[in-house]
Amino acid sequence: MAELKNRQWLLAARPHGLIKETDFKWNETTVPALTDGQVLVRNLAFSFDPTQRGWMSMDTYIPAIPLGQTMKAGAIGQVVESRRPGFAKGDLVQGLFGWEDYTVQGGEGLMGLQKLAAGTDPLLALSLLGTTGLTAYFGTISVGQVKQGDTFVVSGAAGATGSVAGMIAKIKGCRVIGIAGGSEKCSWLIKEAGFDAAIDYKNENVREGLARHCPKGIDVYFDNVGGEILDLALARLANRARVVLCGAISQYNEAQGVAAHPPKNYFNLIFRGARMEGFLVFHFARQFPQAIAEMSKWYSEGKLKNKIDLQHGLENAPKTIIRLFTGANFGKQLLKLADPQ
Repeated sequence: MAELKNRQWLLAARPHGLIKETDFKWNETTVPALTDGQVLVRNLAFSFDPTQRGWMSMDTYIPAIPLGQTMKAGAIGQVVESRRPGFAKGDLVQGLFGWEDYTVQGGEGLMGLQKLAAGTDPLLALSLLGTTGLTAYFGTISVGQVKQGDTFVVSGAAGATGSVAGMIAKIKGCRVIGIAGGSEKCSWLIKEAGFDAAIDYKNENVREGLARHCPKGIDVYFDNVGGEILDLALARLANRARVVLCGAISQYNEAQGVAAHPPKNYFNLIFRGARMEGFLVFHFARQFPQAIAEMSKWYSEGKLKNKIDLQHGLENAPKTIIRLFTGANFGKQLLKLADPQ
């Protein structure tokens, strides 16, 4: 096929502190010819997640992105050309693609290359029914082991994972308290997401809020932020509590591998016979179809809301990822490039 121009963002520098636009470099090139086993994908939308900060800086569950290579994101695109069996022009596909107009993919990498059903909404598949929604599902049900009557507290509660975790806990019969920043987000948690209470960490004393809303302690704490708020939750645990370590966004901008605020109240795990466990959603990959089916049902019944913060245009990718770390985003952070054809 005719030579295609490809705009892309390369990783130019390892971030120090908050991610900066200068950590990326704009590049214009052409799409290479396909080899057997590959597909050419026109990117439609990118997911933005705090874990990308780690990919930029260090080896995590994937190797650090090399400097000078295309920045990566979970993405959905449409096949333009295929030399891979089982994939045809027009198919919607999902995987870990570059920040670019077109990606050549051969099924490599953590997420591989997944074909989606015709008519799939790319934005829904990257949010509620994507890895963030699945993270909330397995963190709440499998790791947190929520049960009827539990007091469930989640930090980063207005974010993509935290909001869904709280809504799932509510479906399972828990009393749900969210910790979020700002009155607008806290109001949404109660009025739209169905939380029982919300604590505005920007304008309230979190310690006092937890004491007020969790007088008998916290049965399940779903942590997305780490730092001081994790420490305050540990101090408030109920007997046999479960602490789910999903993320630590308050610590990601610190020096590599160093927590600026390590927990001081971890002894309470011993005193309360509690446990604290980290996880990655990919640990549950075999159960994804079952989880997606159940969440799709809850969504169709109106029990789950899908709050999206949608930005537009490849040129705005650096600005979009920075939104995650300044608290500017409200809901799942996505960037749309194009519609399916």
